[in-house]
Amino acid sequence: MTLKAAFEAEHARREAERLAREAAELQRQAEDLARAEGLETALGADREFLVSRGLRLERRRYTVSLDHADYRIAAYFENGEVSVTSADKRNATTSAAPRKQQFAASVEDALLIMAQFLADET
Repeated sequence: MTLKAAFEAEHARREAERLAREAAELQRQAEDLARAEGLETALGADREFLVSRGLRLERRRYTVSLDHADYRIAAYFENGEVSVTSADKRNATTSAAPRKQQFAASVEDALLIMAQFLADET
């Protein structure tokens, strides 16, 4: 083997690894986005309930949130995990800082945690 052949083989190996990492990252992002969309659909299934509680449902890419004048409950999807937070807006000067945080492995678990946080607020 020559130096040139070894170099080209190493370069090709590194390129293949980079492409595999990029493909895996795109797949993770697509899965996280699909899960966020699924949670948004589940939360929005009963619009009357949201309105009766003074909640506004929003989704920004991987984050699904329930906004109220006094608090925000949000779920953020990343790398197959869901971080659910509850934040108090009543004493916030610029943005609400999370008071509570729990992690979930599924859309269904995130929905249950959001329901628990909502019950805590009412």
